[in-house]
Amino acid sequence: MLKRVRPANVKLIFGFLFSDTGIYKKIRSLLEEQFGPIDYESERIPFTYTDYYTDEMGSGLIRRFIGHRYLIDPHRGLIESKLKALELENRYAQNGKRRINIDPGYLSLSKLVLSSTKDFYHRIYIGKGLFAEVTLNYTRKDGFSGYPWTFP
Repeated sequence: MLKRVRPANVKLIFGFLFSDTGIYKKIRSLLEEQFGPIDYESERIPFTYTDYYTDEMGSGLIRRFIGHRYLIDPHRGLIESKLKALELENRYAQNGKRRINIDPGYLSLSKLVLSSTKDFYHRIYIGKGLFAEVTLNYTRKDGFSGYPWTFP
């Protein structure tokens, strides 16, 4: 007889694109209040891989990542974190344009999963108008590797 297995809890992460450090710090603090202490924060990474966001957010964008200490349920946590990210993006938007892009996801022992509001062939609907995609996979032999849709 086959049994259903509850997935292991996972590490909540957020990726950010921004040019205004003050907005980043404010949102980082709000996310820490809601999702618990941050135990990882990347360095500032110049975002030069694409000009996709330039019309909306301007140039000179910085990429940064944070990870939260407490593990989350992968399904409920992904939905909750994406809804919060959308709320914050809208709250801090100016003239209908985002000033920060917030991409929540989670890291498990085998993959990095990100959430999205956009449907495409590689995304699975998870509820509340949201989709999820495996962005990176991990193997002991190769480490992390991406897919055709994974940003560098």
